[in-house]
Amino acid sequence: MTTHTPVLPNDTLALLAARPGEVAVDLTAGRGGHAVMLAEAVRGELSDVPAGRVILFDRDPANLEAARARVEETGTACDAHAESFVAAGQRLEAQGLRADVVLADLGFSSTQMDDPDRGFSFRSDGPLDMRFDRSSGATAADLVATFDEDELTDLIRHCGEDPFARKIARKVVQTRDAQPIDTTAKLAGLVVEAYGARARASRMHPATRTFMALRIAVNEELEALRMLLESIETGAVRGSWLNAGARIAIISFHSLEDRMVKHAFADWARRDLATRLTKKPLMAGASEVEANPRSRSARLRAVRMTGP
Repeated sequence: MTTHTPVLPNDTLALLAARPGEVAVDLTAGRGGHAVMLAEAVRGELSDVPAGRVILFDRDPANLEAARARVEETGTACDAHAESFVAAGQRLEAQGLRADVVLADLGFSSTQMDDPDRGFSFRSDGPLDMRFDRSSGATAADLVATFDEDELTDLIRHCGEDPFARKIARKVVQTRDAQPIDTTAKLAGLVVEAYGARARASRMHPATRTFMALRIAVNEELEALRMLLESIETGAVRGSWLNAGARIAIISFHSLEDRMVKHAFADWARRDLATRLTKKPLMAGASEVEANPRSRSARLRAVRMTGP
């Protein structure tokens, strides 16, 4: 079974402090790296400790199934939901469950990145898709084909933070009139052309930010995070799907995501809805970055919810 190396595993487990008998929710199960650690922590092997439970969410059915199988191998009870984490509160409330531990790793799986058919990467040519759930929704190719120059510019500038957003958008619009831009190689090549001589001096591949922006837009990631943060606040205030003292950890990989999490956590702390467990985000050390380069941009923040 192909696995996925979780980022900041030790820090995440320490902050969440999952205990035997608790309900742990992994909102972005991926291939189960974090979920297995949570499962082992909540399992409960003593007769006087109730069995813990792990609830999994992921929009990628194949990854979710892999994570579920790995959790079940630990002997921990597991429920798996092939849908966005936005539905977590509703699902737990319907089951009569309240979470003690909640984790969201907002990155995407390396198994998705490494599969050319998914269209997340320009390292290998493939269809320009980028959907976490390939059963529905617009693809990256659809956005590239339909957004006008201003819309593409705004997307690449806002979500990709690329200073050459206008040049890239203009190049895309000019080119698509003559031929469809439906593969990762075509789009990456156009971005390099838009960069011109600056491409050689770029620290990262010129297409990196454009691909990130399209992935965020295709999967509505920022809107989903906003809704998740609102759901956590509501769940804590009403006690609808979060227990008192629930620990929440969110790992982000993008400055916009991290900013949203930072502001939400700070707001909750000011209103005495939560206690911040991290005043500043925790980041991977040199040894982890060397072993897992994906961890380089990870930012981990955590809070303990204290209620209204």
